[in-house]
Amino acid sequence: MSSQRCNVGLSVARTSTQSPHPLGPLIIVTMQLTSLLAFAAAVSSTFAVTVSYDEAYDNASVSIEDVVCADGPRGLNTKGFPTFGSLPTFPNIGGAATVSGFNSPQCGTCWELTYNGESINVLAIDHADVGFNISLEAMNTLTDGQAVFLGQIDASVRQVQASVCGL
Repeated sequence: MSSQRCNVGLSVARTSTQSPHPLGPLIIVTMQLTSLLAFAAAVSSTFAVTVSYDEAYDNASVSIEDVVCADGPRGLNTKGFPTFGSLPTFPNIGGAATVSGFNSPQCGTCWELTYNGESINVLAIDHADVGFNISLEAMNTLTDGQAVFLGQIDASVRQVQASVCGL
């Protein structure tokens, strides 16, 4: 039995009596790549991130203009939310590392954060350098009142529909 190797390191075995299909190795590689991508998508739907808090997100009267998700086509101010308190999920708001900056496609995305069996939904309205940086009240809900004591936590997170956060 001879063996033929593809550039990506996958083997395709065939006997000398088989007539090779010109696209055989490509078809096999494509099928294996599709399976790998489907597996990766399923695994990556929930992941762990660092969650911290910033009391600036607890102030309902703060203008939405103070965060990167204020203006532009994806801006929250342009959707009728002038202050933090006007957001449907307040005080479950904060910054997310997925929000790259002004007018990011991730502005207004909704995330389910889970810690020790407790889950909350958080609306991404700002950029965070790492993971999520949320209001103290939201983190207290998530940690059973232990936000200040813990400072930061590692939580499971998954993106959910924006409608879950009222958008």
